[in-house]
Amino acid sequence: MKQNGYISRLPFLLGAAFVFALLILVSGAPGVHAEDDDKDEKAGQSTYVESVKVTARKREEDLQEVPMSVAAPTEEVLRQRGAQNIEDVAANVAGFNVQNLGPGQSQVAMRGVSAGQIVRDQPGVKEQVGVYLDESVISLSLFTPDIDLFDTSRIEVLRGPQGTLFGSGSLSGTVRYITNQPEIGKDETFGEFNFTSVDGGEFGGDVKLATNMPLGDNSALRVSAYTSSMPGFLDARRPDLQIDRDVNSGDRAGARIALRYEPNENFSITPRIIYQEVEMDGWNRIDDYNILANPFTTTRPAVTLGEREQFTQLEEEFTDEFFLADVTLSYDFGGAELTSVTSYTDRDILVVRDATALTASITGGTLGLAQEVFSLDAPLDDATTAEMFTQELRISGGNDRVEWVGGLFYSTIERDYSQDLLVFGFEDLSGIGTTGLLAPRDTLFFSRLGYDLDQIALFGEANIAITDRFDLTVGGRFYDFEEDRTQVFDGIFGNDNNGTALVETPGSVEADGFVPRVIASFELNDNVRLNAQASQGFRLGGINDPLNVPLCTPEDEITFGGRDTWEDEELWNYEIGAKAKVMGGRGTINVAAFLADITDLQATVTAGSCSSRLVFNVPEAQSQGLEFEFAAAPNENFDFAISASVLEAELKSTITSTDAGGGVSVVSGIQDGNRLPSVPELQVAAAATYQWQMENSWLGYLTLVYQHVGSRFTQIGDQAAGFGTVDLLAFDPSNIGGPLTQSTFTFNPELPSYDLVNLRLGFADGKWDWAFYINNVGDERALLALDQERGTLARVGYLTNQPRTYGVSTRRSF
Repeated sequence: MKQNGYISRLPFLLGAAFVFALLILVSGAPGVHAEDDDKDEKAGQSTYVESVKVTARKREEDLQEVPMSVAAPTEEVLRQRGAQNIEDVAANVAGFNVQNLGPGQSQVAMRGVSAGQIVRDQPGVKEQVGVYLDESVISLSLFTPDIDLFDTSRIEVLRGPQGTLFGSGSLSGTVRYITNQPEIGKDETFGEFNFTSVDGGEFGGDVKLATNMPLGDNSALRVSAYTSSMPGFLDARRPDLQIDRDVNSGDRAGARIALRYEPNENFSITPRIIYQEVEMDGWNRIDDYNILANPFTTTRPAVTLGEREQFTQLEEEFTDEFFLADVTLSYDFGGAELTSVTSYTDRDILVVRDATALTASITGGTLGLAQEVFSLDAPLDDATTAEMFTQELRISGGNDRVEWVGGLFYSTIERDYSQDLLVFGFEDLSGIGTTGLLAPRDTLFFSRLGYDLDQIALFGEANIAITDRFDLTVGGRFYDFEEDRTQVFDGIFGNDNNGTALVETPGSVEADGFVPRVIASFELNDNVRLNAQASQGFRLGGINDPLNVPLCTPEDEITFGGRDTWEDEELWNYEIGAKAKVMGGRGTINVAAFLADITDLQATVTAGSCSSRLVFNVPEAQSQGLEFEFAAAPNENFDFAISASVLEAELKSTITSTDAGGGVSVVSGIQDGNRLPSVPELQVAAAATYQWQMENSWLGYLTLVYQHVGSRFTQIGDQAAGFGTVDLLAFDPSNIGGPLTQSTFTFNPELPSYDLVNLRLGFADGKWDWAFYINNVGDERALLALDQERGTLARVGYLTNQPRTYGVSTRRSF
């Protein structure tokens, strides 16, 4: 039953009430007024950590003065909490989630707005959260690069739609890596060394070095470099039942070189080059059920896998080469500043998956071929190359009453994607012809996809001081997109007319429009600010791949066929929030309640037996919730921070299908009231540090970090009726390893909540910082995402986290 409008918005209304109640409490509480701050400073007492400057609105301002929900953990804070990557950052920020989908593959979500796991063979799907490296866009849907955090000033997390200033892909928020820039006149060098040991796994470590060198009086060079060895911790059972240990190890190395030149006080130019390469030997996946290795077979060896074990027949390699070159020019005219940002990005990604289980479900299950055929190694090579050029030109200025920014943005992206499933020896052993017009011999699936995306936008925003305490921000963005796509499919798995014709589906999509943002900010007193906003975000639509018709059952072909394109996704966000300084300036409280109404949610759907992925537009969905952040340093020895988000993110529409017999059923769990996937209803992070003075200017510190992530679903379809039960007799009479000892296998598609605790003991002076740490103290095995093949008939697995890890790190300033 569809909820009454007021009832469906109850969490948002309760959150707003909480904001107001807290606001009243804080604004009237002792110790928060300006006069108290003065008394504390006169008494010589320490105040809360120095203010953080951010550029969330394309200009520098104090974090607490930004009239919207922004988090900006600094390099020092992230280092204290042991954060190594963007996933660790998300665990420490309310309303921010990163779903681990395998090596080099992650999906970013903000405020519960998520359409489900983007799979590697969906290159046309765009991101819902934009990711930037300083001023340059680096978002690439599933393959947004996980940049090393070394020599990074801070990570800015902008919650809520940022389409006005950051465009498409910032539907529900934006993440910005803000790196340390070259500093003229400053000579410094520092390095980090880290050594780790994973409980039950391998040793790992990294070496990092950065230097800032002045080059005369008007220029400086900054160079950062790093190399990391990432320890493996998962074991792989092979067909001969032998075990290969720690198969998911890998390496990451990179460098960043930036030069700043200021010929005069008004003009600066900063060219930069960044390169990073990641090589992984395997996936952080555990198998719960595998059609080729399970305890139910009687004519194949029965196999029971361990809790950190997978079954594979070959190595699953992953490589990612990321290159970025950009240049930023700035000229100050006195009353206005002109900024130009030009960037070029090149990506080359190869993902190798062991598709033997998937292939066997077809060749051995559907086709009923002999074991010598269906047990052939079946590596699936996914290759992605992408080139992106962007140009932003903006001008900003202002006075005591008005601050403004406006500009023009252009981007062009060429992205090519291919898949090759080469099963060597298949044609000889099976007698089935495999050579297509493009597919070589023994290549059972062959695809070549090309995407050309052009975007141009005009944006602007102005902040107007209506009174001394009341500000109004008004902005908008006009945009125009065009995407052209070519698709070619071949091979017996993707072409029911193999060798005679190709499956070709070229197409184009276009979109243009305007997204506005209005923010009102009221300063109740010197320490409390109330904010409210209404803003819109958008995500470009696209073109679906054709179904793999030769693999589809007649029912699935009816259900999932005829959906050639998907429309733009749009979101309206309404929120109210408060920011306050408390405890005499030694602490801050930030809270926000939000309501996001989503139109045409681009839901990712697995097309059952077809082994295809599609995007369906869900007419209505909604996410609403509350974000809370409290950070304080009560005295010079102790500081702590707590952040939490509570949300309700649900579908508000149902999509049904009518089968050949006239029966009506819900498609892939797309039903009013079902949760939006990949995001928890509750997320909590807390960190506390106690420090004490030691002899000879050394300082000791102890940091404890706690993280709670609530239960989640990976895909909307994971909530479909009957999902979680695998029909082991689906291929009867050709059940692999049959007769089987049971007819079904069950699993819980809802990923359970988990709790992680990290502990860090350190000693620092002016130059050295030594730390001994334990991450995942409780050795929690968290299930991060469900990983399935052929609608669970071939395999059911989970992506998982790193076990308990011991380590020592040191930082040295020269």
